[in-house]
Amino acid sequence: MTTAIWIIIAVAAAVAGYAAASSMSKKNAASRANMILEDARKDAEVIKEKKIIEAKEQEVKILSEAERTANSKIQKAQASEARAKQREMQLNQQQNELNRRKKELDSQKQSLDTRMNNAENLERSLESRRGEVEHLYRQAQEQLEHISGLSAEEAKERLIENLKDEARTAAQGYINDIMDEAKLTANKEAKKIVIQSIQRVATEAAVENSVTVFHIENDEIKGRIIGREGRNIRALEAATGIEIIVDDTPEAIVLSGFDPVRREIARLALHQLVLDGRIHPARIEEVVAKVKKQIEEEINETGKRTCIDLGIHGLHPELIRMVGKMKYRSSYGQNLLQHARETANLCAIMAAELGLNPKKARRAGLLHDIGKVPDDDPEIPHAIFGMKLAEKFKEKPDICNAIGAHHDEVEMTSLLSPIVQVCDAISGARPGARREIVEAYIKRLNDLEQLALSYPGVIKTYAIQAGRELRVIVGADKISDEEIESLSANIAKRIQDELTYPGQVKITVIRETRAVAYAK
Repeated sequence: MTTAIWIIIAVAAAVAGYAAASSMSKKNAASRANMILEDARKDAEVIKEKKIIEAKEQEVKILSEAERTANSKIQKAQASEARAKQREMQLNQQQNELNRRKKELDSQKQSLDTRMNNAENLERSLESRRGEVEHLYRQAQEQLEHISGLSAEEAKERLIENLKDEARTAAQGYINDIMDEAKLTANKEAKKIVIQSIQRVATEAAVENSVTVFHIENDEIKGRIIGREGRNIRALEAATGIEIIVDDTPEAIVLSGFDPVRREIARLALHQLVLDGRIHPARIEEVVAKVKKQIEEEINETGKRTCIDLGIHGLHPELIRMVGKMKYRSSYGQNLLQHARETANLCAIMAAELGLNPKKARRAGLLHDIGKVPDDDPEIPHAIFGMKLAEKFKEKPDICNAIGAHHDEVEMTSLLSPIVQVCDAISGARPGARREIVEAYIKRLNDLEQLALSYPGVIKTYAIQAGRELRVIVGADKISDEEIESLSANIAKRIQDELTYPGQVKITVIRETRAVAYAK
């Protein structure tokens, strides 16, 4: 088809050439046409040969591709046939194995049937023997009951009761031994830990009063402090909130007030005014305002320094300020900041001895009395108020519980709580920690002893540990063991209702019987 197209193209080209040469002479035109026809024929022959060659090559290619496909199918068929033969061999082997197993199972079944028959025979034999044994057992039991005069059930019950009594006696003795050993060990370990904690804490006894004495060089300054018609002293009292007592005491002015911070502000303001020499109401207000700012900065600095010294980090700034204010607070004559530092160190040492976290214990010990330094006057106990402050400033629950429970006003929920309670008592009860007028101290101890002596049956009373414990000795022939519990409760209630005392008082009632004989 392609060759014919080329021939047509060649003829068309010859016709076109012929037409183009129509203007030439007929002879030249005929000759030119023949030449064009000959060239077209030659080109057509060449194209024809090329196409024939291409067709043969395509045919060879198709044949080879068909041969490869056929060979591939033959190979797949041969592989399938091989797999089929292998599968047939495997199936034959499995059939042989099944036949062998079937024979084995048949033989095992026969053996099992034989064994079952033997077992049935043995069971029948055992049943007959069991009956004989039971008959012999009943005979022996009847003989024993006849000899002992007891039935089997009665003998069993007596044996069980005897075993119970023996086990109960042995267990009670074992329990008593364990309890005695535990008490002895616990007392030793507790005393050891407390003594080591006290020994490792160096303390300073700081005493605060409700008055501060301001010393002056001469009595002429008193007149300048009072001012014309008392205007200077009135301005100073109004600015500081402290009562200033100017009397005949030589070279001294008394500053009276319950708030140590205000007394310190008044003292520093007076000191600066006396040094400056300019004492008038406007100057007084200016100096007092400046001193208040200095004291506030000093409070913050004291709180930060205390936290750094104790290794306490991440404390809220308001709690740091309250820790600084402890420097100007006292409790029963004991400086509150010194008490808090001492308690914190004791808590850390005791927690380390007991295998607890000393950092948490130190933090709880420092903050346990934080409720004593509020800016306002709360109507709830300081331990509860301190716990609420700690919760407000995002302290951890175990630390908050230790603060609130150190006076048993909330239930203890962590091991830090008893540690803080014990260390607070150690810090407050050690010799020299708290100051009290000697007469009042002696009177308070005498009142404790006389109150307990007023009860019938009480022989002697002893107020010990600075009045923190009252030991009451009663006559064994006058009061029974059951009555001593109610006696201790009654004494405790009367002490709460009638006496004034710091902390808490432990009442121990002792009743003992003594037998004395002499060998001559």
